[in-house]
Amino acid sequence: MKKVLVVDDNHEILTLLKQEIKKHNNIEPFYARTYKEAMNLVIEHQGKFHAALLDIHLPDAKDKEIVELTSFYNIPSVIFTDIVDEKIQNALLNKDVINIISKNDLSGIVCAVTDISRTLKNYDTTILIVDDSDIYRKILKDSLKKIKLEVAEACDGAQALEILDNNKNISLILTDYEMPNMDGLELTFRLREKYKKDQLGIIVISIVEEQNVISKFLKVGANDFLNKRFTHNEIVTRINANLELLELFGQIKDMANKDFLTGAYNRRYFFDTAEYIYSKSKRHEAPLAVAMIDIDKFKNINDVYGHDTGDVAIQEAKRILDKNLRTSDLMARFGGEEFCVLLDDITYENVRLLFEKIRNKFQNNIIRTDKHTITYTVSIGVYFGSSNSLEDMIKLSDEALYTAKENGRNRIEIKS
Repeated sequence: MKKVLVVDDNHEILTLLKQEIKKHNNIEPFYARTYKEAMNLVIEHQGKFHAALLDIHLPDAKDKEIVELTSFYNIPSVIFTDIVDEKIQNALLNKDVINIISKNDLSGIVCAVTDISRTLKNYDTTILIVDDSDIYRKILKDSLKKIKLEVAEACDGAQALEILDNNKNISLILTDYEMPNMDGLELTFRLREKYKKDQLGIIVISIVEEQNVISKFLKVGANDFLNKRFTHNEIVTRINANLELLELFGQIKDMANKDFLTGAYNRRYFFDTAEYIYSKSKRHEAPLAVAMIDIDKFKNINDVYGHDTGDVAIQEAKRILDKNLRTSDLMARFGGEEFCVLLDDITYENVRLLFEKIRNKFQNNIIRTDKHTITYTVSIGVYFGSSNSLEDMIKLSDEALYTAKENGRNRIEIKS
C-alpha cells in the first residue's frame, strides 16, 4: 500500500471518503481535519506521501495553503472542493494537482478516490512517448510526470520497437502519426503483430483529423485517437481510461488462469505454459524436474478444525511455496490440497536440496487462526529427467508422491 494524506473538515464527507477508501487495497490513508493536523502529518512522515486528497477550505487555512504545502513536498493531489471559479482552478492545476472534483455531487467521492488509486498505480507504470518533435514529447512528458507515470521516449517508430524489445514493462504507447523512418501507422501495425490489445495499449496523437486516417489506425489496432490540441485534463483522462481497461483485461486473465482461493495458477494455465518449457528443454536436451506436493492428512484438518481452517492451510501452502521457489519456477494448484511445480535449469542435487528445505519449512511452520493453532507436514514426489511427454513426467512424480505417502509421509521421493 502507498501512503495518502486525506484532508477535509466536514465530518459527513470524511466518513463517506473513509468508506470509499476501504474499497481500494492500495491506499494507506492518513486523515486530517485542519491545516495544522495535515502539516504535522507531513512533517512526521518527512513529506513522503504518494498522493493527497484535499479540501482547500479549512478552518485554519481558507486560501489554498494546503495545496502550497503538498506542492512544496511534490505530493500529487486531487482537490475535492465546491470551487467553481475557473481562474482559481487553473491556478491550482499549475501546482502538483492531478484533478479538481466538485463536492456538489456525491458521485465525486467515488471519482476522487478512484483518481487517487489510479495515481498510486501509476508509480509502477511505464508509458512510451513516440514523436519526432522534442517540444511535443516534453509537453506530454510533463503531463505524465505530473500523474507519476514513468516515461520512456522515442523519436520514431523504429526506435520505439527497439525500446520495446528491451523493456517489457511498458503498458501504453502514445505515438504521433507523421514521423521519419517509421510513421505511427506502420508502428501500430508492427506492434499489433506482436502484442494484443489486452497486452499493450496504443493511443495515437496527431494533428491529422481526416476520418479515413483515424479509421486506418483503429483498423490496424490502435485503442484510441487524440488530436494534438489536447488539454492536460483530456490527455490524463484518456490515459487513465486506457490504463484502467488494460488493468481490467489483466483481472479477467487472472480469473481465467488463477485459483480463486490461493491466487496460484490453475491446471489449465500450468499445462499451457509447461508445454512451452518442456518443448524448449527437449530442444536443448536439458533435464526438468516436476514435483507434486500434497498436504499430509488434510482430511483430518477439515474434520477436526473445519473447512475454513482447511482453506487457511491451503493458502499457507501457497505462501510457503512462493517464498521458497525461484521466480522462474512454474507452480500451480492442481486441486484440493495438491500443488505441482515445474523447474528447469536445475541440477538433481539442487532439486533435492530445494525440496528438503521446503519440506522442513512446512514441518516447522505454525498457523494461528482466530480459533486454532495448527501445524502440518507435506509429502513431495519428484521426477527429474526427460521423459517422453509432460504428462508422463507428471505421472511419474505422482507415483513418487504415492511412495512418499506409503513410506510414512513428511518426506521426499525422487525418481529419475
